[in-house]
Amino acid sequence: MISISKWKCSWSLMATIASIVALVSVVHLFLFPVVPSFDPFSVRKVQDSCGPNNESVDGRTGHDPGNLQPVLDLEHKFPADLHRAVVYRNAPWKAEIGRWLSGCDAVTKEVSVVETISGRSCKNDCGGQGVCNYELGQCRCFHGFSGEGCSERLHLECNYPKSPELPYGRWVVSICSAHCDPTRAMCFCGEGTKYPNRPAAETCGFQLSLPSEPGAPRQVDWAKPDVDIYTTNKSKLGWCNVDPAEGYANKVKFKEECDCKYDCLSGRFCEVPVLCSCINQCSGHGHCRGGFCQCANGWYGTDCSIPSVTSSVREWPQWLRPAQLDVPDNAHLTGKLVDLNAVVKKKRPLIYVYDLPPKFNSLLLEGRHFKFECVNRLYNDNNATIWTDQLYGAQMALYESILASPHRTLNGEEADFFFVPVLDSCIITRADDAPHLSMEQHLGLRSSLTLEFYRKAYDHIVEHYPFWNRSSGRDHIWSFSWDEGACYAPKEIWNSMMVVHWGNTNSKHNHSTTAYWADNWDKISSDRRGKHPCFDPDKDLVLPAWKRPDVIALSTKLWARPLEKRKTLFYFNGNLGPAYPNGRPEALYSMGIRQKLAEEFGSTPNKDGNLGKQHAENVIVSPLRSERYHEDLASSVFCGVMPGDGWSGRMEDSILQGCIPVVIQVGSSAYPENIENMFDLAYKQQATWLFMAQVSTLKLLVVCQNCRWGHFMLSPSRTVAFSNLLFFFYFLSKLCG
Repeated sequence: MISISKWKCSWSLMATIASIVALVSVVHLFLFPVVPSFDPFSVRKVQDSCGPNNESVDGRTGHDPGNLQPVLDLEHKFPADLHRAVVYRNAPWKAEIGRWLSGCDAVTKEVSVVETISGRSCKNDCGGQGVCNYELGQCRCFHGFSGEGCSERLHLECNYPKSPELPYGRWVVSICSAHCDPTRAMCFCGEGTKYPNRPAAETCGFQLSLPSEPGAPRQVDWAKPDVDIYTTNKSKLGWCNVDPAEGYANKVKFKEECDCKYDCLSGRFCEVPVLCSCINQCSGHGHCRGGFCQCANGWYGTDCSIPSVTSSVREWPQWLRPAQLDVPDNAHLTGKLVDLNAVVKKKRPLIYVYDLPPKFNSLLLEGRHFKFECVNRLYNDNNATIWTDQLYGAQMALYESILASPHRTLNGEEADFFFVPVLDSCIITRADDAPHLSMEQHLGLRSSLTLEFYRKAYDHIVEHYPFWNRSSGRDHIWSFSWDEGACYAPKEIWNSMMVVHWGNTNSKHNHSTTAYWADNWDKISSDRRGKHPCFDPDKDLVLPAWKRPDVIALSTKLWARPLEKRKTLFYFNGNLGPAYPNGRPEALYSMGIRQKLAEEFGSTPNKDGNLGKQHAENVIVSPLRSERYHEDLASSVFCGVMPGDGWSGRMEDSILQGCIPVVIQVGSSAYPENIENMFDLAYKQQATWLFMAQVSTLKLLVVCQNCRWGHFMLSPSRTVAFSNLLFFFYFLSKLCG
């Protein structure tokens, strides 16, 4: 291992270093402005005073006439420097952003916003099979129902068409040899069994063959149903007639592959009904039915948070209270439900949330075949919350937070932003769930199917609302949670702001970096997708991934572990590719970066029994799942953050445990034809290594190579090898050891 004498650092020395860093940062900041020019409101002029906007489309005034305030003199209060930047709360911003934020500061008065409480009726009140949107007068029908009044019952097949070789059709998640519920395309034991509502999904209903070799998984024969699951013979592997008490007492055999995949059920034998997972759990104004909120009379919205004119004002959500109601004088004469105007004091920015048809959100939740898909929580036998490890759960958390935010408004004419709630985390995970999702039309590509969902959401808001055309969508926000971000966004919405988990700017059209074929977007026509990048730093935002709180890590404060107790210099735990057992076989996986890391520093023997060429005792690079993952991170100085099929949640893991994240990422627009050259390009062009260290109370950000984030530029040779990189880690760790 590399030898270097230990440097002794006093805090005064570190303060001096930090001062130099700060000076370099300021100089670099003015040479290379770090915040791009951003004007999402270029079509619609934003008032400096953060006052109300123009009149609504139907001619009514969208704000209280007595609410007008004198315009703030921002030129005097926030003077701009030569670079047109202003200082707002000690942060340098471009003038367009800084002045807008300063005008919306808490020191300004609240604005009085007119919120319209709607009362349009729906046909037959949706027949008890849906929820009425009282704003549009349209029904939002439950899974398996359709039509203007939700009177049309759909027949959703569990199986694809059969053939002589496959009597239950080709494989799909919903494949069923038992009873298919055609409203949801889900499989149950069915009538004639002791427990007809017990799930008998997928593998449960088909025969399994013995493993081909020790340790190998059993193979499923999708052509042969397993009739033993209906047996009452306690010596056979049953399921549909197994009594839970006998099963728990081991008095009867049962098929291990059968379980409770569907939401709303718990217990080893699905015998315990529990709360289902719904958006905001229906806000206390409805019943959650498998992911779809069945709202109480007078309430609507995906989470039943929007009141109609028949609701009780006392039950209105906090973001609509306190409210001053304006009741028309002739309301009692007509006897008809009319819109009410409620004046509510709010602070900007204001956000309008579209109440989209349920196929973009609620139906995806109600019809999911695995309860863990796309949600961040479930409920146990006692209906206590169980937070999940679903990486894409941040999309649900963001949606729920916005719906309950005090900045939410029902008045689109007053809104500063518009949120379009399409849940791609549910679309992609459900793509293979059932035949009615029509994957065949998209050549099996989940990316193509997802793009189509977003485009249809765009078509809906353009057809039914006036707000998109007002700014060409620049003030609209879309969330993309999947691995490569907004790569598969339809071209029609690219003017909008994208919230993603990966600021991947290097991918142009036909440059998909995922190794998973169903997510590859190279084959999506540019007529549908356009040729935009996956991320535009001028307008898009990166959101941290969802992480389940770890009680042990929190209680023991692992993140605060001092440097002297961090004995591992560098740590990475994850899939390392085909050289290792159960490794991903594709050369494109991780753009070859993880594979190269393992080749050099692998600490676990590969299939040939070899360690990495430069294996060191205090460097851990292993594909073996650690039972002490958080402890291992907290015992390390540097932790690797490298892509898999897209963004990695290891950035969040590292930071949460106080380990310095090391980002190795190809950031070049030049896409190498030879995958073997990709890793070298990570250093020769625009790779990013990100180190965050805390020196006393000062935080130091170091970005290496050609990244213009600037604070402190450290430029090793452009042909940096892994050995040099390790030396650099070692040097930093010893510098303040």
